[in-house]
Amino acid sequence: MKFRQNALKKLNALDELDAPARLAKPSSWIALAAVAFVVIGGGIWATVGSLPRMVTAAGILTHQQGSFTLQSPVAGQITGVFVDQGSTFPQGTPMLTVQVGNRTEIIRSVTGGRVTAMLGKVGQVIAAGSDLAVIERIEDQSDGLVAVLYVPTGEAGLIRKDTPVDLAVQSAPAQEFGVLRGTVVSISQFAESRQQISDFLGDDQLGDRFTAQGQPLKIVVRLMEGETASGYRWSTQSGPPYRIDSRTLVTGAVQLSPIKPIEWVVL
Repeated sequence: MKFRQNALKKLNALDELDAPARLAKPSSWIALAAVAFVVIGGGIWATVGSLPRMVTAAGILTHQQGSFTLQSPVAGQITGVFVDQGSTFPQGTPMLTVQVGNRTEIIRSVTGGRVTAMLGKVGQVIAAGSDLAVIERIEDQSDGLVAVLYVPTGEAGLIRKDTPVDLAVQSAPAQEFGVLRGTVVSISQFAESRQQISDFLGDDQLGDRFTAQGQPLKIVVRLMEGETASGYRWSTQSGPPYRIDSRTLVTGAVQLSPIKPIEWVVL
């Protein structure tokens, strides 16, 4: 009843009817102006500004034609190994000899290349189809390295030819030497299976590694040449003071075209 009596007294106070009403305190107007400034500024930034985008993917340094595993066409005992790991050779070079009964079979390379892993040893008894060596296909000794990235199919659709790529090289810490520069030269049309990757790289473990999250698309990156010890361009002036070899794992950051924040809302 007390609150009702007070309300009735205010209604009877006719002298206060002409008093101006205060809609908001000055501090409220300041807060409202600040909010309006933020909204307008955010709208301008969303329309005019841009945000960088990138796709990261695991990969490896290799030559354009990849590698293959040399297998023995015969069963017998290895009696000679003529090439060492790291050596290069032309097509038709004798690689090993295998004693098969009373005759000696010479196993030759079907292409020129470089031995990245010699698996056969003198005295070893092998069966037909045994792995003898992993060979990188190199038809021209001047062929440079490329980086092959395996990108998840859901992200590869954003990548275009000539897109710049930064490559963190496992054997050259990025904190010290920076990243290797490159550009996209090709994008596979179809996803790569584990077996396709294993056949191209000559390594089943790499096939497992690059398909751990599903079948990816293959992105080939051309490395930019530079006047450095490695022969390639880096984000730092000199890069590492040594040669970067093939079969080195890398992580690629593909630099996509920037996107305007408002496109997130529209899309």
